[in-house]
Amino acid sequence: MNQTLKQYREVITHCHELFEKKTRDYGTSWRMLRPISIVDQIYIKASRIRQIQETGTQKIGDSIDSEFVGIVNYGIIALIQGGLSEETPVDLTLAAANTNYQTQAQHVEDLMMQKNHDYGEAWREMNQASFVDLILVKLLRIKQILANDGKTQVSEGIDANFADIINYAIFALINANYLSK
Repeated sequence: MNQTLKQYREVITHCHELFEKKTRDYGTSWRMLRPISIVDQIYIKASRIRQIQETGTQKIGDSIDSEFVGIVNYGIIALIQGGLSEETPVDLTLAAANTNYQTQAQHVEDLMMQKNHDYGEAWREMNQASFVDLILVKLLRIKQILANDGKTQVSEGIDANFADIINYAIFALINANYLSK
């Protein structure tokens, strides 16, 4: 479990560093995204990964790993957005954006630790294609929850699905030895 936590934190640290650099470049323009737009951004990335996996070819230089990093960051953006009120200004300071990122990343890590305890490390034996399929399923679930005005009868809510998406993407990166490349 210590190895998992070390690898997990290395991946999320790299994702956070990229988030911070992009925030320096673009500010917090992502604050304009509604939940469905974030879902669609993640969907585009997951669909591209699946297309590359199925065809074995790509014409754009962005790697599969970079798409998983994007999925992690958009997932955390979704959780940040869900935790902010409508009165929160669009323009957050870099410090505020980073604090929100760290808060949500810690929440997702805590969830991973709980689930990893109960499920063991079954994810280590999973194929990268399975992570993509699970991410796509979670996105379709979120779309349905949004169509139901954010309400569920017996299922997890939107935030839980985004947290799972983030964890699947991090697991895919760990399994791909992303930081060793």
